[in-house]
Amino acid sequence: MARSFKADSNNQGSDFEERVVHVNRCSKVVKGGRRFSFGALVIVGDRKGRVGYALGKANEVADAIRKASDLAKRELVFVTMKDATIPHEVMGKYSGAQVLLRPASPGTGVIAGGGVRTLLELAGVRDVLAKSLGSNNHLNVVKATMHAIQQLRSREEILALRGN
Repeated sequence: MARSFKADSNNQGSDFEERVVHVNRCSKVVKGGRRFSFGALVIVGDRKGRVGYALGKANEVADAIRKASDLAKRELVFVTMKDATIPHEVMGKYSGAQVLLRPASPGTGVIAGGGVRTLLELAGVRDVLAKSLGSNNHLNVVKATMHAIQQLRSREEILALRGN
């Protein structure tokens, strides 16, 4: 099970870094012309093993980003790591998106693109190989990456589950 952390309301912005992955503009045609609204996909992390994402929607870009940031800080999950990489290979799936994560030797860096790279960097993973398969929808790729991260288990966790 992935462990979730609730951010304290008094120091929400102190040690978290946030990055906007994608801003989507949606238009609605009304009598006076077009009315635009925006959706912002934001990833928040502390580079120490905690990361979260959210999609915020509003009529202004800045409001959408603020909403997403606040929501992401409330939905943090803990990432199981082995040194600066992940403990084992894992595949995450969400809708049409699939993300493959593989541990890498020290000094490799984060070999990934788009939302996968951002999510892993903000989680604090420094060496990993990733491949996005299937859909390239930003939100679904981030959700698939989160699904993969939540499947990660350390050796100690697996032995404890087996009763050894």
